[in-house]
Amino acid sequence: MRLAVVSPFLDRSHGTERALAELLERLVQQHHCEIHLYSQRVQDIAFRSPDTARTENTGVIFWHRVPRLPGPHLLGFIAWVTLNSVLRWSRRLSGSPFDLVLSPGINTFGADVVIVHVLFDRLQEISRENTVTQAGFLQRIHRRTYYALLAALERRIYRNRNVLLACVSRRTADLLSRYFQRDDVRVIPNGIDPAQFSPSLRLARRAQARATRNFRGTDFVLLLLGNDWAVKGVPTILAAIAALPTLPLQLLVAGADNAGPFRKTAGRLDISARFHCEQPRRDVIDLYAAADLYVSPSREDSFGLPVLEAMACGLPVITSTLAGVAELITNEVDAFVLRDPNDSQALAQLLERLYADDPLRKRVAEAAVLAAQHWTWDRNAAEIWELLKFAAEKKVAAVNSVG
Repeated sequence: MRLAVVSPFLDRSHGTERALAELLERLVQQHHCEIHLYSQRVQDIAFRSPDTARTENTGVIFWHRVPRLPGPHLLGFIAWVTLNSVLRWSRRLSGSPFDLVLSPGINTFGADVVIVHVLFDRLQEISRENTVTQAGFLQRIHRRTYYALLAALERRIYRNRNVLLACVSRRTADLLSRYFQRDDVRVIPNGIDPAQFSPSLRLARRAQARATRNFRGTDFVLLLLGNDWAVKGVPTILAAIAALPTLPLQLLVAGADNAGPFRKTAGRLDISARFHCEQPRRDVIDLYAAADLYVSPSREDSFGLPVLEAMACGLPVITSTLAGVAELITNEVDAFVLRDPNDSQALAQLLERLYADDPLRKRVAEAAVLAAQHWTWDRNAAEIWELLKFAAEKKVAAVNSVG
């Protein structure tokens, strides 16, 4: 199958992009797809120049570099959608059409299959409730306009029943039904690679990972990964830590957000020394190795890939009912699920309980490893491959019926 895949960038330092990289590698290796990747930046995955001839029968990824225009996100996104469409159109004119166009989200009007990782209609609702101001007035206006454009594109693309939709959780499928009246969405959860995430690999890195960050042996380190920290629950975690002044809790957050507003919150709560930030990294297991507990009281998360990775690494995990990954969890058996992600008191009580009960942490962590191993990238890719075959058959049938 010859696929055009449209994604602004691809790497293994961000959740959606990491999921796409895992999928594309398996489509190439296991199903011998010829993938034409339209992207502005590509890292951490093998590719060839589109000028290179394909001589073997194995799969391959060709990278078609899409120019990136500097400037605000809003203008950059408009340019991105326009340019990737022009490049694909020019290839079609050259006589090399694609069987399908695949997109992780709203990157083009011409997708045959879209894998939905986030809903901007829902993020708009959440942003109106945001109590942590991360930007000035003009930046907030720009962000709202940007989200409004994305939400408008979602309405146009996702309501088109000729576009097949897959999503990463039942929660997201329910939102697609609520916002766009789509009741034909396939739920295909994200996965993990057991060769990359395991208790043995985490423990082997633990001493160095903690020493690098100056954590002491007595520190009890909470970890959160991702962007949109207000949505991910950082304010709730900070309030819970402040409510437990006698416990040696430390919070490590890795992501690309502006840390300034959250540092101010930590300062106001008198816990600045317990709040640590760093940039996302490809070698994400080093972050899991530094932690004692993964905490993600998310106010909205289509899935929550780091939760599943942390479970695979043998870390006890706290998440919320508003994260799609909670559907794969049995509360108090293989992880802990908060009913209200804004309830810092409930989180503080759970943190205090877990800190004091080492056997409970170990029991839940052991069960978490077994649960996570059921959800692998191989399973994810096999289910998406079936969807792609169905989409290709449907497309051919539609063309034949017109002819």
